[in-house]
This record gives sequence, C-alpha cells and structure tokens, in this order.
Amino acid sequence: MSTSQNDGDKTPTPPDASTVILLLTTIGDTTWRMFVPTIGLTILGLLVDKWLHTTPWIMILGIVTGAYFAYVLVQRQIKNVKKVRK
Repeated sequence: MSTSQNDGDKTPTPPDASTVILLLTTIGDTTWRMFVPTIGLTILGLLVDKWLHTTPWIMILGIVTGAYFAYVLVQRQIKNVKKVRK
C-alpha cells in the first residue's frame, strides 16, 4: 500500500518577517501596558505609605488601581489589534 507524500502532509509554512515583527511588537507593547501601571502605582503607594504612616493601605490601593489601569490599557490594545486585522 503506497501513498503519496502529499496526502495528509500539511507542514506549516513559516511566518513572514512582518508577522514576526508584529507579534514581537505586540508582546512588547502588552508587557509595558501590564507592568508599568501596576509596578509604578505600587511603588508610589509604598512611598505615600511611608510618608503618611498608613502602611499598607495606600500600597494596596496602588496595586488595585494599577491592575485596573493595566486591564483597561490591554483591552484598548486588543481592540486596536482587532481593527488592524480587519
């Protein structure tokens, strides 16, 4: 029983350079959108806590607020990527 090599052989084609660049750019963009607000507002919360002697409440508020901003920024990015794909 012999079968040709093309029957059922669906090897994926490698992505072109523009696809790879778009993917890497999106990953980098997502990274800063997630970490900058969260880490920045956490550090700001720590500093305000030390200044007002309210440890850890302002820091917790900074974490929650930073996570919310990160969520909003990533949602905007997803919306923009979907727009580009159309």
